[in-house]
Amino acid sequence: MKVSVETFYQEQYSKPIENSYFFAYRITIFNGGDFSVQLLRRHWFIFDSNAIKREVEGEGVIGQQPIIHPGESHQYISGCNLKTNIGKMHGTYLMERIDDKKQFYINIPEFTMIAPEKSN
Repeated sequence: MKVSVETFYQEQYSKPIENSYFFAYRITIFNGGDFSVQLLRRHWFIFDSNAIKREVEGEGVIGQQPIIHPGESHQYISGCNLKTNIGKMHGTYLMERIDDKKQFYINIPEFTMIAPEKSN
C-alpha cells in the first residue's frame, strides 16, 4: 500500500485577517499488494505552526469505505482549516483484507500546508 498526497491552498475560503487558512488535499492510495482491501477508518494528527495539535478520527473517508483491488488506486479530495498560514498533517488508515478480514494499519506520510504568502 502506498499513500501519496498533494496539497492546495484555498484562497477563496481563507480569511488571513481572522487567522483562518483553508487547504484542500488530494490523497491517492495505491494497492500494490496481492489482495483486495477495504479502508475502514482514518486517524489524522493536524498541527498548526503555533503548536496547536488536533486529532480527527472516524469511519472511512468522505463518507466512504472504499475497496481497493490489487493494482488499483482510490483517490479523494478533502480539506483542513488551520489557524496559521503553515501547518502539517499525518496519520493512519485502518485497512481490512477482503479475503480473510485481517486488519492492519498503513501510514499516511506527513505533509506540509503552506499559504503562498508564507513561501515568498
